[in-house]
Amino acid sequence: MTYSIENRDGILSFTITREEKRNAINDEVMDGFKEVIKTIQTHNDVRFLVITGKGEKAFCSGGDLSEFHKLQTEQEAFGMLSKMGDILYELATLRVPTIALINGAAVGGGCEIATACDFRLVANHAKCGFIQGTLGITSGWGGGTYLFESGIKHDYALKMLVDATTYEASKLYEIGWATRVFEGDKNVALKEFISSMEKIHPSVHHAYKEMKLRSWNEKNMYNRALEEIKLCAKMWESEAHNEAVNRFLNKSNN
Repeated sequence: MTYSIENRDGILSFTITREEKRNAINDEVMDGFKEVIKTIQTHNDVRFLVITGKGEKAFCSGGDLSEFHKLQTEQEAFGMLSKMGDILYELATLRVPTIALINGAAVGGGCEIATACDFRLVANHAKCGFIQGTLGITSGWGGGTYLFESGIKHDYALKMLVDATTYEASKLYEIGWATRVFEGDKNVALKEFISSMEKIHPSVHHAYKEMKLRSWNEKNMYNRALEEIKLCAKMWESEAHNEAVNRFLNKSNN
């Protein structure tokens, strides 16, 4: 199994368990995200959704290029990108608070997943970044759109995208992307973070999330994210992207 789902007293945890692949996303993990989102949509006992990765090295390294590199055309790429893009939009618009418990590196699509969450708790050793530019593409799951709406300063958001590199946890907190930086056990950090929120009736959380959704509807967020995905799909079939991925895969195999 490439993921695990656990409900403990209303805290629903989704853990990517592909530690040997730096918790990269494949089709099975995507289906796991669909499962956990469906659970929240159909059950009233879930109070929080927590997304994390197995181990301490990686939260998520984005899409598994060893699997997705077989997608050559714009149309093939759009199928994969839009599937995960729809998942992230559903994640971002859930009625419960969502928390990215970032236990290690969150890069590329992993950074997009974390950005789509309401809160980001970052381990002090973790590095995160939108590194898609190094592969000749843009963010492709809607993460760039969510970053610009995350509340951090526009120039910080834009630089995070165009730098195409990773940032230290302290820098992520400084620019406002990280909600909190923690040391030690991630579960202890999570418990401390939600201690006050747990005292509040879930209906209050739902009401505030509805405010966010109304704002996003007014800003046409879904279609804006879709345009981002279309652009990435177009760039996916470019020679620059294919050459960059081949270099990455050859380096990884050596």
